[in-house]
Amino acid sequence: MSRSTNTARALKYTREKVPIPCVLTVAMKPARRPLLGALALAALLSFVLLIPPPSGLLLFHSHRQTPTSPYAHRPKLLFLLAGQSNMAGRGAPPAPLPPPYLPHPRLLRLAADRRWVAASPPLHADIDTHKTCGLGPAMPFAHRVLLSSSPDSAPSSVSDPRGGGDFEPMVLGLVPCAVGGTRIWMWARGQPLYEAAVARTRAAVADGGGELGAVLWFQGESDTIEVDDARSYGGKMERLVADFRADLGLPNLPVIQVGLASGEGNYTEIVREAQKNVNLHNVIYVDAMGLPLSDDQLHLSTEAQLQLGEMLAQAYLEFNSSRDPKL
Repeated sequence: MSRSTNTARALKYTREKVPIPCVLTVAMKPARRPLLGALALAALLSFVLLIPPPSGLLLFHSHRQTPTSPYAHRPKLLFLLAGQSNMAGRGAPPAPLPPPYLPHPRLLRLAADRRWVAASPPLHADIDTHKTCGLGPAMPFAHRVLLSSSPDSAPSSVSDPRGGGDFEPMVLGLVPCAVGGTRIWMWARGQPLYEAAVARTRAAVADGGGELGAVLWFQGESDTIEVDDARSYGGKMERLVADFRADLGLPNLPVIQVGLASGEGNYTEIVREAQKNVNLHNVIYVDAMGLPLSDDQLHLSTEAQLQLGEMLAQAYLEFNSSRDPKL
């Protein structure tokens, strides 16, 4: 099967699933496997939907009735959510939803049209559009961070982006950018995924102000398929962190990366070792290995996502309480 046939099928699939507001030209890395090339192209085309739509054009029917939050223009503590499907979330929603997945008035999500709306799962429904999204780790993470900012909790674990001595309730903003099935080279500077993540983060900071608390990064399962991808993972991850920090103007930006719990190929341990050995300051490693997997043995279960959210929050809070406030 030729590459042109695969590309045509990927384009046909994308057009049937989502409206495409513009034509995207992407310089694709030559795919070693035709199927991987088609899936990668579908993932990239889905991310076109992160481009702000023309004025008055509503692209996402399921979100068009979501009102803008009254906290939209308040300063926020922001978190960029990036990576692939286990960050976007594939956990099956139980009924009723566990409390850490329920909306909170001061917990917001930057929608694909760059409006601040109340955060509720699935957080990536209008971002990771080529698959059905479920529950991920970000909502439990955010609830735990909000709880730590309460005046009734232990001495301050998080910094309030407004500053000042009088207590004001923290507003927390999540910036979803994860897309399932993506490899780390697709997050390199200049690629659509990376550029959209930077643009969305800048827009989040500009709308109300505040600060970016950390990047939450969960990715690498797709880099376990080819040995060359696995062996080059560490260098690409270090480059990604450096580029995020440079382009966002935050040289000490914390990046919390999740160690893989599973992989699509046979080189999971190579990627995991690369993740553990990232040699940069303020890069925090949280290991997901051993958390329960769903039936596909690739995606974390809902129970695992709850645990991971708590683990990420604990890592962030411990780091933040020990860091030099001048940094």
